[in-house]
Amino acid sequence: MREEAAIESTIERYLDGVEAGNSRKNYRSVLTEWAAWLRAEAGVTAVDAVTVMHCRRYARHLKRLVRDGNLRASTANTYYAYVRAFLGFCVADELAATNPAKSARATDELPEDHGDRDRQFWRRKQRDAILTYVDRRTEEVQSDGSDREIRRAFRNRALVSLLALSGVRGGEVFAATADKRRVGLRWTDVNLDANAVRVFGKSREYEYAQLPERAGAALLDHRERCEPADASWPVFPTAHGPSLRRAVETQLGERGWTDEEIDERCSELPLPAVLREERVTPPSLTTDGARSVMKRLCADAEIDVRGEYLKPHGARRGLGHELYANGHAELAQSALRHASIETTHESYSDIRAAETAREVDRVLKRD
Repeated sequence: MREEAAIESTIERYLDGVEAGNSRKNYRSVLTEWAAWLRAEAGVTAVDAVTVMHCRRYARHLKRLVRDGNLRASTANTYYAYVRAFLGFCVADELAATNPAKSARATDELPEDHGDRDRQFWRRKQRDAILTYVDRRTEEVQSDGSDREIRRAFRNRALVSLLALSGVRGGEVFAATADKRRVGLRWTDVNLDANAVRVFGKSREYEYAQLPERAGAALLDHRERCEPADASWPVFPTAHGPSLRRAVETQLGERGWTDEEIDERCSELPLPAVLREERVTPPSLTTDGARSVMKRLCADAEIDVRGEYLKPHGARRGLGHELYANGHAELAQSALRHASIETTHESYSDIRAAETAREVDRVLKRD
C-alpha cells in the first residue's frame, strides 16, 4: 500500500536531491506555483490524487498564459517538464503508481514553441497612442465626470504609464489568484523620491524596478485621487463591486461587526467611502482584470494590434526592444532586470541578426 503524501512536503523532499542551487531555486518557484494552482483549481493536495486530467488542464493553463503574452512557449514547456520530473520522482519513491504528466492526452495541450515570432510587443507608435489617450481622458473627466469616473481615469493613466515605461511584469504589480504571494503592488512599495518601485519578481524575490518621471507623476496623481486609507493599500485596487463588498464583509466581520451593522454602514455610504472610513483594505486588481482594462482602453482609443489589444507583458518587451535597437543593450538589461547581458541578447536576437546582416552587406559591397 502506497504512502499518502502531501504535494508540498514531497516537493521539499524532491528538492533536497537537486544539487545545483540555481536549479533548486527555479524548481521550487515553478513547483510551488503549480501546487497552489492545483489546490485552487481542483482542491488537490495529495500526490496520488493528481490525474492525467489535472495535468491536461495545467498544460491548457500554461497555453493560456502564453496566448495572453505572460509566458514564452519555451518557458511554458520548461515549467511542465519540471512538473513531469517531480511526478516521476514520486513514482520512483512509490508515492504514485504512474506519472500522469507523461500522458499524450496531457502533453497534447502544451503550447507549440515557435520561438519569439508571435510574441507581442508595444511599438513606439502604439505606446505613444495609448499614453496620449489616457492623458486626454484624465483631462476630459475632470470637467464633467463623476468622482468614480475621475478616480478610474487617473488609475488607468497610472496603470498604463507604469506598464509602458518601467519594464515591470503584469504579475509583479497585479494580483494572481493562484499565487498567495502575488497580492499586487502596494503603496509601501512605491518610492517616488528614489524613482523606484519594489516588486515581487519572477525570481520570487523582491527587486527594485526603475520608475521614470512620467510614470512617477502619474502614480502621484492617482494616489491623490484614490485617497488610500494607509500605505498598505494596493496601488491598483479592483473596481469590481462584489469583490469590494466581500472585502468589507470579511474584514469588518473579523472585527466583530454583525451582518446588520455592515449592511447599515454600506447603506449610509458608497463602498469606496466605507473602505476609507473603516480602513478596509480593498483587493488588488488581478492580472485578468488588468488585461480587461487594457482591452477596454484599446477599444476606446481605437488601437488595434492585428485584431488584438496591447497586452500588459507586451509593454515590457516593447521598452526593451526600443532600448536595445537604439544601441543601449546594458540599459535594456538594467531596465528589464535581466540577470545577465546574455539574457538580454537572447531576448532581442532578432535585432542582433538584423544588425549583423547590415554589417555583412557593407563588407560585401566594399569587396
